[in-house]
Amino acid sequence: MRAIVLAVVMAAGGALGNGAGAQTPPLEAYGASPAIDYIELSPSGELIARIVVVGETRAIAVTRIKTGEHLLAAPIGEAKVRDLRWIGEGRVLIVSSETQAIPQLGVPRSELFFGMILDLETKALVQVLKRTPDVLATLYGAAAVRRTAQGDALFARGVNVANGQIDLHRIDLNTGRGRTIVSMDRNTDDYVMDGEGEVIAMARYVERSGRWSLRLPEGRRFREAWTVDALVDTPSLHGMGRSARSIIVGADRPELSSESADPETGNVLFEVNVDTGEWAPLPFERRPDFLLHHPRSRLLIGGGRVEEEGVRYEFSEPGAARRWRAIERAFPGKAPRLVSWSDDLTSVLVFIDGGESGLYRLVDFERGVADVVGEAYPAILAEHVGAVRPIRYAAADGLEIQGYLTLPPGVETPQGLPLIVLAHGGPAARDVAGFDYWAQAMASRGYAVLQANFRGSTGYGRAFLEAGYGEWGRKMQTDLSDGVRWLTSEGVIDPARVCIVGASYGGYAAMAGLTLDKDVYRCGVAVSGVSDLRRMVNWEARQQGRANSHVVRYWNRFMGAARLNDRALDALSPAMLADAVDSPLLLIHGKDDTVVPIEQSRVMADAMRRAGKPVELIELTGEDHWMSRSDTRQQMLRETVRFLELHNPVE
Repeated sequence: MRAIVLAVVMAAGGALGNGAGAQTPPLEAYGASPAIDYIELSPSGELIARIVVVGETRAIAVTRIKTGEHLLAAPIGEAKVRDLRWIGEGRVLIVSSETQAIPQLGVPRSELFFGMILDLETKALVQVLKRTPDVLATLYGAAAVRRTAQGDALFARGVNVANGQIDLHRIDLNTGRGRTIVSMDRNTDDYVMDGEGEVIAMARYVERSGRWSLRLPEGRRFREAWTVDALVDTPSLHGMGRSARSIIVGADRPELSSESADPETGNVLFEVNVDTGEWAPLPFERRPDFLLHHPRSRLLIGGGRVEEEGVRYEFSEPGAARRWRAIERAFPGKAPRLVSWSDDLTSVLVFIDGGESGLYRLVDFERGVADVVGEAYPAILAEHVGAVRPIRYAAADGLEIQGYLTLPPGVETPQGLPLIVLAHGGPAARDVAGFDYWAQAMASRGYAVLQANFRGSTGYGRAFLEAGYGEWGRKMQTDLSDGVRWLTSEGVIDPARVCIVGASYGGYAAMAGLTLDKDVYRCGVAVSGVSDLRRMVNWEARQQGRANSHVVRYWNRFMGAARLNDRALDALSPAMLADAVDSPLLLIHGKDDTVVPIEQSRVMADAMRRAGKPVELIELTGEDHWMSRSDTRQQMLRETVRFLELHNPVE
């Protein structure tokens, strides 16, 4: 077994090899899971841990950087790995998930998360919260790693089946057993822990009333420091601030800082002193999409924002700012992304996928080198990667839409190309610059690929996001076809050879393209898409156990429903409009999808068949909403391209 594991490590995580040569890689090269799932530097920067993948086989590998010696290579089977964290220098936390239900507790089929602690010296593996009396050995929220005065520590919340509490536990690293350190219940929405493992703030959210409150320490208890009614847009905690007794809260408080409100959400990132309760806006030049904390102290040192060319970082800590400027100079025009760093910030792991399929580089400031330590898609060389061009065009009502056009590899002057419109999920999400396996796979077969950040997408301001409310099947849909018309006017594509593809919300957009925005697309491929909006929201209500849940309120607002079971949604539901379809449709859905149930695709397929319309339905055994498994992801890609080439041939 060890020989097999080492072979996996060498195949997936070694230095650059010869690649696939000039020949176009097979679709399996694009559809395979990335060769490296996760990769992390140890606190000292001397070791590197990674989850490597070949096919469905996953292994954890730990290597000494200076010598290249493999200290550990252990199989972890076909687990869906979701996180990898160091616990000091001697242990690694592996978080995985499984699609399960717990009928005896009334937990519907959902994605449950599990933590395993691997001891590098003994090779022992223990499950987090195992042997904790009355507590399920599943993680409730993210686990937290700290280096405390008592040593390296792991903290996790767990559900107590006896009393319903979801307390925070300190985990025994040798046994996995948890010891309650802070009492929490189902209304405890989040918490902030300082660098020593002390909880210094908690958030409480009562879903039925929509009441959110910030609770700060007062002696051994927590006091309610601020409350707000937030039926949909709740405040949020974002870790520690710039001092050991401060936290970051994202909240809409115009009375404190109206001029610096985030144009996207109305929220300001405030630094709150947990002892005095004083609030002050953070002095970022532009509000970041995410924050960065020091790997050792956990103090806030910067943030990052997704922009047109990639992620841009802003650091408040001078040393980190200086080093990141050096990294950007070393990779001009590549928009490197920060992955992991050592405690002293002298070793930094970055990921680069501008014009290539994805390289992990280890930047060592002491040695002045930036070595390649892994590849995301080793079989796909830079010459196989199509150019990704940022584009902008006007929607029919004049709203500017930004996005990306991926060209077939080697094409510099596109003219009259067949086009695939690839709609992103969410819909409150966005496409970004860089290597997209799905777009690149289709481009490798000769298609241009349009990825438009239609109204309702994030990253373009609050007004742009809110412009999508109630626009499912309406302006959110025509934003996509307006892009087709613009590319036609530019001579880039052939308007007679256009299909639409997407997953999740993008799957809805693919179906809506054939029913609500006809005469644009020759065919559609919907992966894990929503076909019946009213049925979908009613399903969410059943999952949540109440009609007035936060999730139901969110979807009603975005879809434009006045209430639960609003029949107005039927006019926007492709499953209700199958008679209008004139183009063939392929439906693909994972049987283990707990985000959009597979019945959504089955309902659409049945409606198409009753209407005598051309439809195919492919159900993926063992697959979830995120295409987490290599074999089914490859199957999805093969079937998608087969269908496109049949109904929208390149030649």
